[in-house]
Amino acid sequence: MEPVANRNQITLRGSLVSLPEFSHENHGKRFFRFFLEVPRLSGAIDTLPVITEETILSAVDLSGGEMLTVTGQVRSHNLRDNGKRHLSVFVFASSILAEDGEPINTVELDAVVCREPTYRRTPLGREICDVMLAVPRPFHRADYLPCILWGKVAAEASRCAVGDPLVLNGRLQSRIYTKLTEDGPQERTAYEISALTAQFPGSIPQSNE
Repeated sequence: MEPVANRNQITLRGSLVSLPEFSHENHGKRFFRFFLEVPRLSGAIDTLPVITEETILSAVDLSGGEMLTVTGQVRSHNLRDNGKRHLSVFVFASSILAEDGEPINTVELDAVVCREPTYRRTPLGREICDVMLAVPRPFHRADYLPCILWGKVAAEASRCAVGDPLVLNGRLQSRIYTKLTEDGPQERTAYEISALTAQFPGSIPQSNE
Protein backbone atom coordinates (compact mmCIF):
# COMPACT_ATOMS: atom_id res chain seq x y z
CA MET A 1 0.00 0.00 0.00
CA GLU A 2 1.30 3.46 -0.89
CA PRO A 3 2.19 5.47 2.25
CA VAL A 4 0.19 8.59 3.02
CA ALA A 5 1.98 11.78 2.01
CA ASN A 6 3.04 14.18 4.74
CA ARG A 7 1.32 17.54 5.15
CA ASN A 8 2.46 20.12 2.63
CA GLN A 9 0.12 23.10 2.24
CA ILE A 10 0.63 26.64 1.01
CA THR A 11 -1.77 29.54 0.48
CA LEU A 12 -0.70 32.69 -1.36
CA ARG A 13 -2.55 35.87 -2.26
CA GLY A 14 -0.67 38.36 -4.37
CA SER A 15 -0.45 40.24 -7.66
CA LEU A 16 0.21 38.57 -10.98
CA VAL A 17 3.55 39.77 -12.38
CA SER A 18 2.87 38.75 -15.99
CA LEU A 19 0.61 36.42 -17.93
CA PRO A 20 1.30 32.69 -17.51
CA GLU A 21 3.66 31.02 -19.98
CA PHE A 22 3.83 27.41 -21.10
CA SER A 23 6.17 25.39 -18.88
CA HIS A 24 6.04 21.73 -19.90
CA GLU A 25 3.83 18.78 -20.80
CA ASN A 26 3.58 15.60 -18.76
CA HIS A 27 1.40 12.55 -19.44
CA GLY A 28 -0.63 14.51 -21.95
CA LYS A 29 -1.28 17.42 -19.58
CA ARG A 30 -0.02 20.94 -20.22
CA PHE A 31 1.38 23.04 -17.39
CA PHE A 32 1.92 26.79 -17.21
CA ARG A 33 4.21 28.96 -15.07
CA PHE A 34 3.73 32.45 -13.65
CA PHE A 35 4.99 34.62 -10.77
CA LEU A 36 3.09 36.19 -7.88
CA GLU A 37 4.29 39.23 -5.96
CA VAL A 38 3.37 38.91 -2.28
CA PRO A 39 4.36 41.82 0.03
CA ARG A 40 5.58 41.21 3.57
CA LEU A 41 4.64 43.32 6.59
CA SER A 42 8.14 44.83 6.39
CA GLY A 43 7.41 46.17 2.91
CA ALA A 44 9.72 43.72 1.15
CA ILE A 45 8.15 41.79 -1.72
CA ASP A 46 8.52 38.07 -2.39
CA THR A 47 8.28 37.16 -6.07
CA LEU A 48 7.26 33.49 -6.13
CA PRO A 49 7.04 30.98 -9.00
CA VAL A 50 3.79 29.08 -9.48
CA ILE A 51 3.14 26.11 -11.79
CA THR A 52 -0.36 24.83 -12.51
CA GLU A 53 -2.24 22.62 -14.92
CA GLU A 54 -3.89 24.25 -17.93
CA THR A 55 -7.39 23.14 -16.89
CA ILE A 56 -7.06 24.98 -13.55
CA LEU A 57 -5.69 28.11 -15.18
CA SER A 58 -8.33 28.21 -17.92
CA ALA A 59 -11.08 28.50 -15.30
CA VAL A 60 -9.65 31.80 -13.99
CA ASP A 61 -10.38 35.20 -15.54
CA LEU A 62 -7.05 37.04 -15.59
CA SER A 63 -8.30 40.07 -17.51
CA GLY A 64 -9.62 42.05 -14.53
CA GLY A 65 -6.30 42.70 -12.83
CA GLU A 66 -7.44 41.29 -9.48
CA MET A 67 -5.12 39.65 -7.04
CA LEU A 68 -4.89 35.87 -7.19
CA THR A 69 -5.37 33.43 -4.32
CA VAL A 70 -3.38 30.26 -4.90
CA THR A 71 -3.55 27.08 -2.83
CA GLY A 72 -1.40 24.02 -3.31
CA GLN A 73 1.95 22.59 -2.25
CA VAL A 74 5.57 23.68 -2.17
CA ARG A 75 7.42 21.41 -4.59
CA SER A 76 11.01 20.93 -5.71
CA HIS A 77 12.69 19.53 -8.79
CA ASN A 78 16.34 18.79 -9.56
CA LEU A 79 17.54 20.58 -12.68
CA ARG A 80 20.81 19.97 -14.51
CA ASP A 81 22.74 22.95 -15.84
CA ASN A 82 26.13 22.38 -17.49
CA GLY A 83 26.49 19.09 -15.68
CA LYS A 84 25.63 20.59 -12.27
CA ARG A 85 22.49 19.90 -10.29
CA HIS A 86 20.30 22.79 -9.18
CA LEU A 87 17.30 22.54 -6.86
CA SER A 88 14.28 24.35 -8.26
CA VAL A 89 11.61 25.27 -5.69
CA PHE A 90 8.12 26.37 -6.75
CA VAL A 91 4.45 26.37 -5.80
CA PHE A 92 2.34 23.66 -7.43
CA ALA A 93 -1.17 25.11 -7.50
CA SER A 94 -4.25 22.93 -7.07
CA SER A 95 -6.68 25.87 -7.13
CA ILE A 96 -6.58 29.52 -8.22
CA LEU A 97 -9.13 32.27 -7.54
CA ALA A 98 -9.16 35.85 -8.81
CA GLU A 99 -10.09 37.94 -5.77
CA ASP A 100 -8.93 41.02 -3.93
CA GLY A 101 -7.95 41.06 -0.28
CA GLU A 102 -5.04 41.24 2.12
CA PRO A 103 -1.81 39.52 1.02
CA ILE A 104 -1.40 35.94 2.27
CA ASN A 105 1.69 33.77 2.47
CA THR A 106 1.29 30.75 4.75
CA VAL A 107 3.04 27.39 4.62
CA GLU A 108 2.39 24.30 6.74
CA LEU A 109 4.84 21.39 6.56
CA ASP A 110 5.11 18.00 8.24
CA ALA A 111 8.58 16.94 7.14
CA VAL A 112 11.81 15.10 7.94
CA VAL A 113 15.28 16.59 8.39
CA CYS A 114 17.40 15.21 5.54
CA ARG A 115 20.69 17.09 6.01
CA GLU A 116 22.67 18.09 9.07
CA PRO A 117 21.42 21.55 10.19
CA THR A 118 23.72 24.56 9.87
CA TYR A 119 23.65 26.87 12.89
CA ARG A 120 25.13 30.38 13.06
CA ARG A 121 24.72 33.80 14.64
CA THR A 122 24.42 37.18 12.97
CA PRO A 123 26.88 39.97 13.88
CA LEU A 124 24.15 41.29 16.18
CA GLY A 125 23.84 37.92 17.91
CA ARG A 126 20.60 36.65 16.39
CA GLU A 127 20.44 32.86 16.07
CA ILE A 128 19.81 31.31 12.65
CA CYS A 129 19.59 27.68 11.56
CA ASP A 130 19.38 26.41 7.97
CA VAL A 131 17.66 23.04 7.57
CA MET A 132 16.94 20.96 4.46
CA LEU A 133 13.60 19.17 4.85
CA ALA A 134 12.17 16.26 2.90
CA VAL A 135 8.39 16.07 2.52
CA PRO A 136 7.35 12.60 1.31
CA ARG A 137 4.59 12.29 -1.27
CA PRO A 138 3.03 9.33 -3.12
CA PHE A 139 4.89 7.01 -5.49
CA HIS A 140 8.06 7.02 -3.36
CA ARG A 141 8.86 10.62 -4.18
CA ALA A 142 9.73 13.57 -1.95
CA ASP A 143 10.13 17.33 -2.14
CA TYR A 144 13.37 18.74 -0.73
CA LEU A 145 12.81 22.20 0.71
CA PRO A 146 15.38 24.59 2.21
CA CYS A 147 14.13 26.20 5.43
CA ILE A 148 15.48 28.88 7.74
CA LEU A 149 14.61 29.12 11.43
CA TRP A 150 15.26 32.04 13.77
CA GLY A 151 15.73 32.70 17.44
CA LYS A 152 14.63 30.04 19.94
CA VAL A 153 13.53 27.55 17.28
CA ALA A 154 16.90 27.91 15.51
CA ALA A 155 18.74 26.70 18.61
CA GLU A 156 16.44 23.71 18.96
CA ALA A 157 16.57 22.88 15.25
CA SER A 158 20.38 22.83 15.41
CA ARG A 159 20.14 19.77 17.67
CA CYS A 160 18.07 17.78 15.16
CA ALA A 161 19.59 14.72 13.51
CA VAL A 162 19.01 13.46 9.99
CA GLY A 163 15.71 11.59 9.98
CA ASP A 164 14.08 13.59 12.79
CA PRO A 165 10.54 14.84 12.08
CA LEU A 166 9.80 18.55 12.15
CA VAL A 167 6.45 20.35 11.87
CA LEU A 168 6.51 24.02 11.01
CA ASN A 169 4.42 26.98 9.97
CA GLY A 170 5.92 29.86 8.04
CA ARG A 171 6.11 31.55 4.66
CA LEU A 172 7.80 30.99 1.32
CA GLN A 173 10.24 33.79 0.55
CA SER A 174 12.51 34.83 -2.31
CA ARG A 175 16.07 36.01 -1.79
CA ILE A 176 18.36 37.57 -4.40
CA TYR A 177 22.07 36.78 -4.15
CA THR A 178 25.18 37.07 -6.32
CA LYS A 179 26.96 33.91 -7.48
CA LEU A 180 30.51 33.97 -8.81
CA THR A 181 30.73 31.93 -12.02
CA GLU A 182 33.28 31.36 -14.78
CA ASP A 183 31.52 34.13 -16.70
CA GLY A 184 31.70 36.53 -13.76
CA PRO A 185 29.19 37.43 -11.02
CA GLN A 186 25.57 36.56 -11.78
CA GLU A 187 22.43 37.56 -9.91
CA ARG A 188 20.35 34.56 -8.82
CA THR A 189 17.14 34.08 -6.84
CA ALA A 190 16.80 31.50 -4.08
CA TYR A 191 13.53 30.33 -2.57
CA GLU A 192 13.28 29.13 1.01
CA ILE A 193 10.72 28.65 3.76
CA SER A 194 11.09 31.00 6.71
CA ALA A 195 9.65 29.32 9.81
CA LEU A 196 7.47 31.30 12.19
CA THR A 197 6.75 28.40 14.57
CA ALA A 198 8.11 24.88 14.76
CA GLN A 199 7.42 21.71 16.70
CA PHE A 200 10.02 19.03 17.45
CA PRO A 201 9.59 15.46 18.75
CA GLY A 202 8.98 15.35 22.47
CA SER A 203 8.70 19.12 22.83
CA ILE A 204 5.98 21.77 22.84
CA PRO A 205 5.59 24.24 19.97
CA GLN A 206 8.09 27.11 20.08
CA SER A 207 7.69 30.59 18.66
CA ASN A 208 10.18 33.16 17.44
CA GLU A 209 8.26 35.93 19.23
